[in-house]
Amino acid sequence: MNEELDLLNPPSTDFSMLDYDCAYIPGNKVRMNYKYVAHASKAFATAVIARGWRRFGKYFFHPICNGCNECKSIRIDTKNYHFTKSQRKAIKRNKNTKIIVQEPSLTPVHIALYNKYHAHKSRKDNWKHRNISQREYHENFVDGANDFGKEVLYIIDDILVGVDLIDVLDDGISSIYFYYDPDYARLSLGTYSLLYQIKLAGILELPWVYLGYWVDGCKAFAYKPKFKPQEILEDFPHVSQTPDWKSWESP
Repeated sequence: MNEELDLLNPPSTDFSMLDYDCAYIPGNKVRMNYKYVAHASKAFATAVIARGWRRFGKYFFHPICNGCNECKSIRIDTKNYHFTKSQRKAIKRNKNTKIIVQEPSLTPVHIALYNKYHAHKSRKDNWKHRNISQREYHENFVDGANDFGKEVLYIIDDILVGVDLIDVLDDGISSIYFYYDPDYARLSLGTYSLLYQIKLAGILELPWVYLGYWVDGCKAFAYKPKFKPQEILEDFPHVSQTPDWKSWESP
């Protein structure tokens, strides 16, 4: 029992950031609660992700915004998942796309693709953008992966066209971040990458794909409710509390 408690309460540094502008709800302010864990176990990562936390690098976090509780955690039920007609078309469009699952890595190709994608989103969707450095990329997507963080590479004709960062946990796959080459937008790589996560979860006999947060009316999250059936979690319970996930149909 003590060993289990140690796994769920590793040595950490806890802090929160000063409020900053919310990217999802104009006019709102965000405050994040962070837990820096130098050596997180898969058991700890599984416990906090199942309770609505997210991970970037060695930082686990969730919002503690004053007067707002609009960020809802959602997850896909992979055991009862049925692919839609449009999703099957996305799979068919990628019949020649090669997939490699490996430990997260950092190459000049990763950096160039990441920056190309974000420059595109800046022009198309007014995302704030500045080129990421190798140090920042390593801290966010390579460091802290331990034995559960993976990257899924999407390759066409020996060209890297997409990178999906995921955590493979005890009860599911947690989606961290996906970026792709906008020159290949016709292939619906964002949809395809999530469908592959669902397939991979099935192969590994994992019941859930954790999608992170959904905010009603936010364009950036509009794709998430399309992957059904789903469950939704409100609030962010402590690891000593049982999370209350409920079946959910999006509005």
